[in-house]
Amino acid sequence: MRVVENTQMHIGEVDVSHIILDAKSRDDIPQILRGLQYLYQDPDKRAKLFQLLESDMAPKVDKRTGRPGMTLWSIFVCGVIRLDLNIDYDRLHELVNQHNTIRQMLGHGLFDPTSYHYQTLKDNVTLFTPELLNKINQIVVDAGHELVKKKTEGEVLHGRCDSFVVETDVHYPTDINLLFDATRKVIELTARLSADQGMSDWRQHAYNVKHLKRHLRSAQSTKHRKARSEAQKEANDHRLIEAYQTYLGVAQAYLDKAQETLSKTPACSSAGGVEHLAAKLEIEQFIAHAVRQIDQTRRRVILGETIPHAEKVFSIFETHTEWISKGKAGVPVELGLRVCVMEDQHRFILHHQVMERQTDEQVAVAMVKETKQHFANLEACSFDKGFHSPANQQELQAHLKLVVLPRKGKLSQQAQAAESAEDFVKVRRQHSAVESAINALEVHGLDYCPDHGIYGFKRYVALAVVARNIHRIGAILRDGENRRAKRKTRYADRDMPHKMAA
Repeated sequence: MRVVENTQMHIGEVDVSHIILDAKSRDDIPQILRGLQYLYQDPDKRAKLFQLLESDMAPKVDKRTGRPGMTLWSIFVCGVIRLDLNIDYDRLHELVNQHNTIRQMLGHGLFDPTSYHYQTLKDNVTLFTPELLNKINQIVVDAGHELVKKKTEGEVLHGRCDSFVVETDVHYPTDINLLFDATRKVIELTARLSADQGMSDWRQHAYNVKHLKRHLRSAQSTKHRKARSEAQKEANDHRLIEAYQTYLGVAQAYLDKAQETLSKTPACSSAGGVEHLAAKLEIEQFIAHAVRQIDQTRRRVILGETIPHAEKVFSIFETHTEWISKGKAGVPVELGLRVCVMEDQHRFILHHQVMERQTDEQVAVAMVKETKQHFANLEACSFDKGFHSPANQQELQAHLKLVVLPRKGKLSQQAQAAESAEDFVKVRRQHSAVESAINALEVHGLDYCPDHGIYGFKRYVALAVVARNIHRIGAILRDGENRRAKRKTRYADRDMPHKMAA
C-alpha cells in the first residue's frame, strides 16, 4: 500500500511548508530542501506532481493494498537528495535516518522512530522511470520560470545546447581483462548452478579463478617487457604469443567445462523453476562474451589483424559503454555515453537526451523539436561547431527565429555576414555559459553513473537533471532571502518616516 503523503500529522511533526532552513548555510542540503519546499508550497504544482507520482510510478501495482510502504513524496525527496549531493545509498541511508531537517522534509516528527533500511531505499528510488522524470522536470522548470519571470511577463526563451560525456562504472578495457571478467563470471555462476543441482563438478571454482588470473598476469607482464635489440624484440614477441596462447587455452578449457555442465542440467529444474532457466541464460550470455574476446584476441595478437571499432565491446557488464575521444586536453579517452542538454538563459535545464552511438550533429534538430514541444516560447538557440551540418542549418531555421550555429571551415561571404550580425555575435558570446551548467551537473551526480544497464543510466541522468533544476530554484530563493536580510540590516539604524517628520 502506497500513499502520496500521510495526511494525518503526528505529535512533533512539522508541515513541510513550515520547515525552517538556514539561509546563511552554503551547503547543498538547505538549497535542495528549499527548492523542494517551494514546489510543495505551490498548490497547483504540488497537485500536478502528486498526480504524476501516483499515476506513473509503478502503474501496474495496486497502491491500495498490501503493507504500508514509503510515501511517494518521500521517495521523490530521497531520489533528489541522492543525485544532488552525488552520494551513494550508504550515505543516503545515514542522512534519512539521522539528519533532522531531511527527516522533517520526509514527514517525520521529533518523536517519530521510523527508520529506513538500505535495501528499502534502493528498491524504492529505482521505481522512477526516465519518462516520469521528464514530466516532473517540466513541472519543476515551469515553477522556476514563474519564480524568475515575475517582472518579465511574456519573455521568450533563449537556449544553449551542448553535450558532454557521463562515464559508466567500468575499468579500463583490454581484450584479455575483458576475457578474464567473462570467464570469471562463467566459473562463478556455473559453480553456483552446479551446487544448486547437487553436482560436484566445480568444487574448486575459487582455485579455478585464481588459476585463470595467474595466466592473465603472466600475459600482461610479458607484454610489458622492454627490448634493447631486434633479437630481444623477436624473442619477446615469441614469448608474448606463447603466453597469450596459453591464457586463451586455459580460458577455453573452462568454457568447455561450463558447456558440459550446462548440458548435464535439465532444461527446467522442478526445484528452481524460472530461476534455474534465468541462471542458464545468464551463463550462456557470459560464455558468448568470452568466445568473442577469445576470437578477437587471437585475431589481433596471433594473426596480426586490426579489429574494427564496431566489433569491440568495452565492458561485459555495461555493454552500452562507448569509447569517446573528444580531443580534450589531458583527457585522451572517456568511457561512457554522451548526454546532450538544453539550458535556457535562467540556467534551467529544459531538456536532455542520452546519445547512444550518436554524434552532436545527429541530435541538434531533435533537441530543438522536443524542447519546443514542452516550451513553445523557445525562439533562439546557440550551438558550437560540432553540431554543424548543412542540413541542420536549413532545418533549424524552420523551428527557431534565431539560430546561432557556427559553420566549420572557411566561410563564404554570405556566411561571414550572417555570423557577423549583432544578434548572432551577442548570443554566441553567451553560449559558453552552458559549460557552467555542465560543470554543475557533473558536480551534482553526473560525473559518472553507478547505476547498472542502459535503463538505469537513463534514469540516473533524468533524475540528475530534475535535482539540478530543484537546486537552482533553492539557490534563487536563498539569494533573495539574503538580499532582503542585507537590506533590512542596512536600514535598521534609520528612523521611520513618521519619526523623521516629527
